[in-house]
Amino acid sequence: MSGRASRHYPTGDLRDQLAHVGQAVVQAGLVVGSGGNLSARAPGADECWVTAAGTWLERLDRGSFVRIRISDGAALDSNAKAAPSSELALHLATYRARPDVNAVVHLHPQTVLLLDAIGEPIRLATTDHAFYLRRVATTPFVPPGRPEVGTLAAEACADGTDCVVLSRHGCSVVADTVELAHKRAFYLEEAARLTYRALAIGRTLEPLPTDWLTTPGATA
Repeated sequence: MSGRASRHYPTGDLRDQLAHVGQAVVQAGLVVGSGGNLSARAPGADECWVTAAGTWLERLDRGSFVRIRISDGAALDSNAKAAPSSELALHLATYRARPDVNAVVHLHPQTVLLLDAIGEPIRLATTDHAFYLRRVATTPFVPPGRPEVGTLAAEACADGTDCVVLSRHGCSVVADTVELAHKRAFYLEEAARLTYRALAIGRTLEPLPTDWLTTPGATA
């Protein structure tokens, strides 16, 4: 499944694409204020742009990002006034574990976290969920900002999993483009909302068959 760019999505500077994600996820109610952080890199590059510490996701511009070398975590702009996100380790560990990943979207979506808090897995209810998410992994709780957050998330996605729930904290959604990571974040929260609604009326969503996903040319 390729994350080829869409003519309907912002192109050019990766920071502009990430700023678009930030505004969209806040408007959609996935996060509040600075509840998450974003990053992206050019394919194969050993550097990425990551949101600066404390930035509000709906107010991002090119000055809201810090350029970081992935291999050693060094800041590449000596005159940068801002520090990178406190979850920098999450982004760097993911890029190191997944050479195919070029965007990491870390958010604190409310329904995803509510289901995690009550011990309910997210069910993939629609073909969109199955096609874009495939599967969802969950890591044990670690206080935010600790290096273990990144270590566990990288281990969880090393097998090709693209959606990881960080228990009681948030999610880490990855892709080969910013646009595809954005889509996956939206579908993850939608799947969580449908799962919760089913539970609220005393029903459990049945697993969606996925054998059709192996058919050449399968689409949602």
